[in-house]
Amino acid sequence: MTFIIIILAIALQVFLSVKKVNAFLSLLIVSILSGLFLGMQPAAIIKSVETGVGSTLAGLALIICLGAVLGKILESSGAAKKISLTLIKAFGIKNIQWSLLLTGFLVGIPLFYNAGFVILVPLVFSIAKETRLPLLYLAIPMAASLSTAHCFLPPHPGPVILVNAFKADMGKTLIYGFVLAIPAIVLAGPYFGRLLKNVKINLVGLFGEKEDFTPEELPAAFPSFLIAMLPVLLITLSVIANRALTDGSLLKNILVFAGDANVALLITVIIASWFFGLRAGHKMENVMKWLSDGISGIAIILLIITAGGVFKQVLSDSGAADYILSFSKDWQMQPFLFAWLVTACLRVTIGSATVAAITASGIVAPLVATTNVSPELMVLAVGSGSVFMSHVNDTAFWMFKEFFNLSLKQTFFSWTLMETSISFIGLIGVFILNSII
Repeated sequence: MTFIIIILAIALQVFLSVKKVNAFLSLLIVSILSGLFLGMQPAAIIKSVETGVGSTLAGLALIICLGAVLGKILESSGAAKKISLTLIKAFGIKNIQWSLLLTGFLVGIPLFYNAGFVILVPLVFSIAKETRLPLLYLAIPMAASLSTAHCFLPPHPGPVILVNAFKADMGKTLIYGFVLAIPAIVLAGPYFGRLLKNVKINLVGLFGEKEDFTPEELPAAFPSFLIAMLPVLLITLSVIANRALTDGSLLKNILVFAGDANVALLITVIIASWFFGLRAGHKMENVMKWLSDGISGIAIILLIITAGGVFKQVLSDSGAADYILSFSKDWQMQPFLFAWLVTACLRVTIGSATVAAITASGIVAPLVATTNVSPELMVLAVGSGSVFMSHVNDTAFWMFKEFFNLSLKQTFFSWTLMETSISFIGLIGVFILNSII
C-alpha cells in the first residue's frame, strides 16, 4: 500500500503541474496529503514540513542566492559574454558542447552540484544567445558532468560516506570513478543533448535578457575566467589543504574556511562586485541593483526547491525508506545489481541522491563483508543507483526546470532521462570493470 500511495502522490504532483498550479503550492499540498495517507499524525506532518524547509534552506539558500548574484554580476558586466566568446573561439561552435562538458566536469569535481549548477547557468545562457544554439543542447552536457561527478567521485558526500561504510580505498574509488565518468558524461551529455536540439525554449528569465556590449566594453578574458572559477579554486585548495597541511596550522584554517562553498561564493561576489563593478566605473547603486536583481530573480525558484525538500522529508519521515529496505532484504541477486536496485528504489521514493546512497549503505554493507566483491565497485554501484530517475520529489529536478524555463514534460524528457542514462551506464560500467580487475 505504501508504494501505491507514493505513486499516486507523484501522479497528483504531475497532474497539478499540468493544470498550471504553481509548483511551490502544489508540492506543499502533495506533501501534506502524502503524509496523511501514509499514516502520519498531523503534528508529525507539521514537524516534517518544518524540518524539510530547514534542512533544504540550510544546505541551499546561501549557495543558490550567492550563485545567482555572481551569475548576474558576470552577465550584467559582460564577463559571461566574454567567457562565452572565448570558449566559442577556442573550441568553435561545432565543438561547443565539449567545452561545456569539460567546464562542467572541472567545476563538478570540487564543487557540490547545486553550487556548480548556479555558477554555470549564466554561462550556458550567454553561449546560447551568442551562438543561437538550442538551450538544452548546451545545458545537458554541463548538467551531465556535474551530476556524474556528484554521484561517482569523492570528495562529494555520497561517495565519501560510502567509501567509509564499505571500507573501500579512496584512491581506487576515485580512479574507477573517473573511468566510469568518461562514458557516462559523453553519452548522457553531448550525444543525448543532440537528441534535444529541436526542443524550443524561450531565453527568458534571470539570465535571459538581451545583452548590449561593444567589444571595447567587455572585460578581459583572464580575469573573467579567473573570477568565475574562483569558488572552484578556493574549494579545491581547501580539499588539498585538508589532506596535506598540519592540523591546527594557520594556513590550513584559512584555506579550509575560505573553501567552504558559502564562504567561497561570498568572497567571489565581493571581488566580482569590485572588479566588474566599482573598478570598471559603475556606481554603487548599479552594483547593488545587480545584487537585488539576482536575489529577486531567484526567489520563486528557491521556494519551489524548498517545497521539493518538504516532499522528500515527508516521504522519509513517513517510513517509506524503511518500507523499501524491509522487502529488499529478501531479494536474491548479484550483489552489484542488488545494491543498484535498492538504491534506485530509495532514490525514486525519497528524492535525494545523497540520502538514498547513505540509506542504502546500511543494507548493502553486509554484502561487502560477506562476499568477495570489490568495495570500490560497490561504492560506484550504489552511486549509480542514487541518480536513477530523478523526478518531482528531487530538488535538482526543480532547479533544472525553473532555471531553464522548461515545462514538466520537457524536464522529464531531458533531465530525468539524462539522470537515468547516467545510472544505467554506471551500472554497466561496474560490471565491465568487475570482469577486468
